[in-house]
Amino acid sequence: MALKPDKTMINRSVIVMVAVILALSIVSGASLFNIMVLKGEEYQGKASEQQLYDSLISAPRGDIYDCNMNQLATSATAWTVYITPNGIKKLKSSDEAEKVKKLIAENLSQILDMDYDKIYGYTEQNSYYVIVKKKIEKSTADEIRAFISENEDYSLNQYVGLDETTKRYYPNDSLASVVLGFVGDDDQGLAGIESYYDNTLTGIAGRVVAAKNAAGTDMPFTYEKVEEATKGNSLVLTIDSYIQYTCEKYLDIAVEENKAEERGVAVVMNVNTGEILGMAVKGDYNPNSPFTLSAADTAKLEAVTDEEEKSTLRTELLNRQWRNKAVSDTYEPGSVFKIFTAAVALEENLVNESSTFNCSYVMNVSGQVYHCHKVQGHGVQNLSQAISNSCNPAFITIGQLIGISTFSKYFKAFGLTEKTGIDLPGEATSNYHKQEDMGPTELSSSSFGQTFNVTPMQVINVAAAAVNGGHLVQPHLVNKVLDEDNKVVETANTSNKRQVISESTSATMRKLLQFVSENGAKNALVAGYNIGAKTGTSQKMTKILSTGKKDIYIGSCVTMAPIENPEIAVLVLIDEPTAGQFYGGTISAPVCSKIMADVLPYLGYEPQYTDDELKQLAISVPDTVGDELSAAKGKITNAGLTYRVVGSGETVVRQLPESGNSVSSGGMVIIYTSETSDQNVTVPNLTGMTATEANTAAAAAGVNIEFSGNTTTSGLKSYKQSVDAGSSVPAGTIVTVYFRDESAVDMATE
Repeated sequence: MALKPDKTMINRSVIVMVAVILALSIVSGASLFNIMVLKGEEYQGKASEQQLYDSLISAPRGDIYDCNMNQLATSATAWTVYITPNGIKKLKSSDEAEKVKKLIAENLSQILDMDYDKIYGYTEQNSYYVIVKKKIEKSTADEIRAFISENEDYSLNQYVGLDETTKRYYPNDSLASVVLGFVGDDDQGLAGIESYYDNTLTGIAGRVVAAKNAAGTDMPFTYEKVEEATKGNSLVLTIDSYIQYTCEKYLDIAVEENKAEERGVAVVMNVNTGEILGMAVKGDYNPNSPFTLSAADTAKLEAVTDEEEKSTLRTELLNRQWRNKAVSDTYEPGSVFKIFTAAVALEENLVNESSTFNCSYVMNVSGQVYHCHKVQGHGVQNLSQAISNSCNPAFITIGQLIGISTFSKYFKAFGLTEKTGIDLPGEATSNYHKQEDMGPTELSSSSFGQTFNVTPMQVINVAAAAVNGGHLVQPHLVNKVLDEDNKVVETANTSNKRQVISESTSATMRKLLQFVSENGAKNALVAGYNIGAKTGTSQKMTKILSTGKKDIYIGSCVTMAPIENPEIAVLVLIDEPTAGQFYGGTISAPVCSKIMADVLPYLGYEPQYTDDELKQLAISVPDTVGDELSAAKGKITNAGLTYRVVGSGETVVRQLPESGNSVSSGGMVIIYTSETSDQNVTVPNLTGMTATEANTAAAAAGVNIEFSGNTTTSGLKSYKQSVDAGSSVPAGTIVTVYFRDESAVDMATE
């Protein structure tokens, strides 16, 4: 018989149960207190880390415009491809997880043109977010979206994703590349304007904080907070796209024709404001693919077999093509620097236009023998003749008159002891003889532009000050800074740094430099305009001594126009030409002339042609196709051209040259009045002739002629033609004939 619990036992049981419940409550309460109060913030943070996904929204960089608001650089939408390996690991079946990883690796490697094993390795990582590739285009992003959609049975949207970002574009490819620079994968400016103004162009990134599930994908109808990104400020440059294109076009041709081993430079600057209207370096690169080498450099790289040497060479070649020679390289300016020496001597009243200097070829200064480029010597010459003749003995004499102290004072005043301060990275510092280290021989060589190094920007700045009234300007590339609403927040300061010579001295320099263009630097002349010019050729003595090679030169030329009231200066430098000619007056002056010939009319300066210039003026061929024969004849005659009719019809069905082409005055247009085959003629040899002789020979042969270069100075002869002599071409074909003064000598030697 079972015993029934008595009251005492029941009470004890109740007490024990209450005690247990109380103990559990105390423990649970203490644990909850610890979790919710003592460590509540810590656990809440951990929960947020697991449930909330914090991602940055890339801020677009500010745009870069030329002075006419043409876009030079902009940012557009791109996408970053990512995967979530930890989401794949949470799949219940290891076989299913393996299938998903292989599917992702196989398809992404094909779409993104990446290595399969590399992407498969990403799927193995212990992470919720692994970047596969940055900054892909919309077309590629659409392929990935299609891949995800086509495999919805695998829920790939949980494991593969696209984050919106931005990518930098340069709409004009290589135009102004050394000025603009480029950005890296993280949108940080790495060269040029992009680097110098990186903080200005960089926007403020936004962010998205959103709830995610364990696989790392969005949970609908849950928490999300968005802070929008702020676009960076934009820049309006002083660069004019047309002038920039003109510089690059003619410089590129000159570098190629002269086989310049160390590239070339062309700069166009407003002499009164310091605005850089064009700055070209050839060869350059495409900032959309800055790590792609040119074909020539690729060939150099492929010729190297050692991998370490190849890697080193690749780095050197890339840095070389990114390097802006106009500001980052220094050189011995040679006879171009005689502008400085003449200006200083005039300002100090040590010489005037009537001063005379005797040149007998050889000059001895403190035991150092100097030579003139003219073996017979120039004899007695005045200042205009001395600078036009680029006579070294004359300028050594002028340098000695100036003296070391005064020479050094003006060297500093013209800004040659310091950087110009142009708004580009990597500006080089000049290397020159300091006053305490300068003796008579150093003064002598410096007076004609040797034994010291300056940058091309410093040289064009000196030339500008010499002709603009004597003011040293501040070269600059950014004119305005705009906010994201395109409101101006900053403008460039165009005030002068200081006055270095007087207006009267500057006026004299303008006269002297016009005399030089008309008598010494004839290849710099521009039909219809008055030009000031000075050319120079310097030996690269440091490289000659270090390599043992001879004949390493830099040929340069600086021109200013219109010289009576200058607005622009053009500097062209061809570094290490190897095609035969190397004088600045022969290879660089024609480039200055071509740039000026295009830029001056563009800026609104009307040409004033002489009678001789009018005879050589290129005429645009009128359109006569579809016209009655009599009307076509009238059009051609009124244009100052001649014609020849082929066919027996009454309506023009075809013409050669076609409308819009340019031919010299008196050229012939072949008008066809029925469909007949071309009448071919043989191109004559048009080299070694004067302009008149070439025109006569071309007309006799039945071809048209277009002149390039200086054709108005008597005695100048052609040196090249665009179509080889002996070629069979349709009658009326245009042959460009090139002229230059082959006697131009501006050598600075010791």
